[in-house]
Amino acid sequence: MARDPKRGESAPRFAIMSPRLFLDPERADADGLVGVGGNLQPSMLLEAYRRGIFPWFDASSPILWWSPDPRAIFELDGLHVSRRLARTVRSGRFTSTVDRAFTEVMRGCAHRPHDGVWITPDMIVAYARLHDLGHAHSVEVWHEGELAGGVYGVTVGGLFAGESMFSRVRDASKVALVYLMERLRQRGYRLFDVQFLNDHTAGLGAVEIPRSEYLARLRMALTCEARFN
Repeated sequence: MARDPKRGESAPRFAIMSPRLFLDPERADADGLVGVGGNLQPSMLLEAYRRGIFPWFDASSPILWWSPDPRAIFELDGLHVSRRLARTVRSGRFTSTVDRAFTEVMRGCAHRPHDGVWITPDMIVAYARLHDLGHAHSVEVWHEGELAGGVYGVTVGGLFAGESMFSRVRDASKVALVYLMERLRQRGYRLFDVQFLNDHTAGLGAVEIPRSEYLARLRMALTCEARFN
């Protein structure tokens, strides 16, 4: 969900992809670079997510497609909610909504002055198209009438692929994650992908699994007819 800026510093071996083809993730190395180029049209993005692949690049590089090993996920009953966070959720300090401000959430996630920029303007346009098609969703958290934090991701079948989250007020992104997790359980989702593990997501209960296990679980999740809304 939140990318590790250290990943991908050394260029692994890869095959240049044609506009519609990716290297089979099962044949990729641990870094998981499986394609270079292509486009961010909805059809290509959805094909990628169905195959366990996601785009990650910056404005100075071509579109890069990844399927790392290991893969980070949240088990749907595995979110660590501290007593303090549980009190915050119950307090009514924040209000949560769904799909009310998708583009604004993406822009909030993109604003990371010290972490580099991988949510480029082209990415925002591309995922807004997915949102319009019903395949990308956001959870917004509001405080005193202002957007305080949120999370967004892509849905295909029973997969929710978490892309990024942000906070402008302490705990806002965690409240969004609590709300999102409950929604995924209620709506029949089977797999919550967060791509790379970092200290923040690990502290909230995310775990790493082998890429082969992830791909097997993805195939099962894609057979489900979960609906986010």
